[in-house]
Amino acid sequence: MKSNHEKYHEQMDHDMSKMNHEQMNHDMSKMDHEHMEHDMSKMNHEHMDHDMSKMNHEQMDHDMSKMNHEQMNHDMSKMDHEHMEHDMSKMNHSHMNHDMSGMDHSMHMGNFKQKFWLSLILAIPIILFSPMMGMELPFQISFPGSDWLVLVLATLLFFYGGQPFLAGAKMELKDKSPAMMTLIAMGITVAYVYSLYSFVANHFFHTHVMDFFWELATLIVIMLLGHWIEMNAVSNAGNALQKLAELLPDTVTRLTDSGEEKVSLQEVKEGEHLLVRAGDKMPTDGVIEKGQTTVDESAVTGESRGVKKDVGDKVIGGSVNGNGTITIKVTGTGASGYLAKVMEMVRQAQAQKSKLENLADKVAKWLFYIALIAGILAFVIWLFVADLSTALNRMVTVFVIACPHALGLAIPLIVARSTSIAAKEGLLLKNRNALENATEIQQVLLDKTGTLTAGTFAVTGFVNFSNEKSDSQVLGLIGALEASANHPIATGIMNYLKEQAITVLKAENVENISGVGLAGVVDGQKLAIVNEAELQRRDISVPSEVNYTYEEQGNTISYLLVEDQLMALIALGDQVKPEAKSFIQALKERGIEPVMLTGDNEHAAASVAKYLGLDSYYAQLLPEDKEAIVSQLTKDGKKVAMVGDGINDAPSLARATVGIAIGAGTDVAIDSADVVLTNSNPEDILRFLDLAKETRKKMVQNLWWGAGYNIFAIPLAAGILAPIGIILNPAVGAILMSLSTVIVALNAMTLKIRK
Repeated sequence: MKSNHEKYHEQMDHDMSKMNHEQMNHDMSKMDHEHMEHDMSKMNHEHMDHDMSKMNHEQMDHDMSKMNHEQMNHDMSKMDHEHMEHDMSKMNHSHMNHDMSGMDHSMHMGNFKQKFWLSLILAIPIILFSPMMGMELPFQISFPGSDWLVLVLATLLFFYGGQPFLAGAKMELKDKSPAMMTLIAMGITVAYVYSLYSFVANHFFHTHVMDFFWELATLIVIMLLGHWIEMNAVSNAGNALQKLAELLPDTVTRLTDSGEEKVSLQEVKEGEHLLVRAGDKMPTDGVIEKGQTTVDESAVTGESRGVKKDVGDKVIGGSVNGNGTITIKVTGTGASGYLAKVMEMVRQAQAQKSKLENLADKVAKWLFYIALIAGILAFVIWLFVADLSTALNRMVTVFVIACPHALGLAIPLIVARSTSIAAKEGLLLKNRNALENATEIQQVLLDKTGTLTAGTFAVTGFVNFSNEKSDSQVLGLIGALEASANHPIATGIMNYLKEQAITVLKAENVENISGVGLAGVVDGQKLAIVNEAELQRRDISVPSEVNYTYEEQGNTISYLLVEDQLMALIALGDQVKPEAKSFIQALKERGIEPVMLTGDNEHAAASVAKYLGLDSYYAQLLPEDKEAIVSQLTKDGKKVAMVGDGINDAPSLARATVGIAIGAGTDVAIDSADVVLTNSNPEDILRFLDLAKETRKKMVQNLWWGAGYNIFAIPLAAGILAPIGIILNPAVGAILMSLSTVIVALNAMTLKIRK
């Protein structure tokens, strides 16, 4: 399982910090009480009691007070009753565990920065007034009653500063997966309890027993520092599910027998009729009953060009209406809507992905078991060989040494350094596990629209075959016919003419010829804009090299005929990014297979794949199709990276081993990803892979420095060489621990990307 502090950071920082306590009560009261009881009863009662009991009431008030009233109202208003039922009923036990663990973190653990500074204040007197593993340091002082002060401060520090680790260890043990939290908790608990025993023995029984207050204080402070460094380094702002909800409008225009009325989206039911004006977002899934328009579905389905819609065509909630006003009949809202299904896929993928285990936790798990076994064996053996006091001393020394200070900084320092380097390279790291997982990537799945291409359906080329008219004059003729049309090609052309400041001429008798194009009269001349099929039917030829230039990138080509003579061609499409071709080749050279996933049609996908040199691609995909491909690959044991920028990519970004979002993409995609390319340049993925490789190498080195010396220290601390007179002095163990911490810090600073 993922370490609990990671679960904490990822879940709670996203969800709870924005909510307003008063608004939450108000919105939750809308839910059907009977249904709420039914759904909540499915949740594991014991787990709820366990997690909720941890919540500090004062902290909860503090956190909940941060919730933004307006934001909560905005988000909750979009959920209708049916959607809420759907979401609550689908919470399974494992997902509830994941969410509640995050809640427990924010409520119970508070702010790591605050905990670190307050713990440091408590730790400084302990460090000054108590010896290090029995060894008096030059700066240490004592006075009558200083040992009592140390006891009080250490007790406060143990329960306040050590609380996150104790709570995390409890959860790890409940999940039967001890890792970093359990190892730290074992170290600080043994150090504190044994030091209490030492205090009682020294003061009331007048027997000298070494204490570990110094180790307790420094261990807690350094571990809190490590967590704080990691939290600062890794950005987890945002919430993909919230951004999905924001795609739908707050209010809609409902049509009734008495006319139009503005209502809240949550009041809309299937079968009702809504009016959607030009430029509005589609509030729900539906079927057009009146009007025609062009709909921009690029953010939802990945289709780069606008889709022409007429009576009887389906529309998707969250897509953007073009320049036509339409009436739709609602076919899906709440749980039955398209976006709700995408939200559920993202939620399930994120819950599944949270089970990934990182390198530090694997090391900590093995170290915990090794230390536990070695410590118990040492106690049993020394109990027979010597006495109880010696046996306890050996066992405690093993436990304390097994949790070296350097281990708490080994990974956070690397993460902080690599995050800083990544930012300079145009990379935003949102999940530090991505750096570890990226070194094992076998396939990179690339969304076409917006990732390999610019993501906009626009004019990509123009060729003037006329020797008499200038480019601007010919473009003016094209605009004369397209000005009155309502389809994606016309929109793209007119936008281009506007950018070029072309004067559009006046056309007469403009007619739309089905399956061919447009025809009309300009200044007494017959004009037509036709497709390639019509050109061939009229037996008009075009130089093959001219057509090929645009066709190889999947462009749509329109031809201008004046009095049945070819005058010009204009190409429209989603232009391939200049760096895409070299990027694909670079991936292949690294032994990584690039695969293109797109919602575009088969012809466009095949053309782009051929142009880029891709051997594999999938076309006409919906979000569930992309997510299914990624899910199947991961189930087959493949390590895959998914690169995308749209809402339709969000579930697959969340599901992939590493999700990489294009910075110019939707907020939903960005919040579902582990890495964001802030420059929207696919070549930055290569730099990310290079950084991941170097980061992994440094992590392994630091873990060896931070924990590797235990291979020798633990057996020596247990007394394995005692028969020949060699026993590890606790003071020597402390020196080794301090030395490894310094080496870990210096090694982290040497991390860099090899050019």
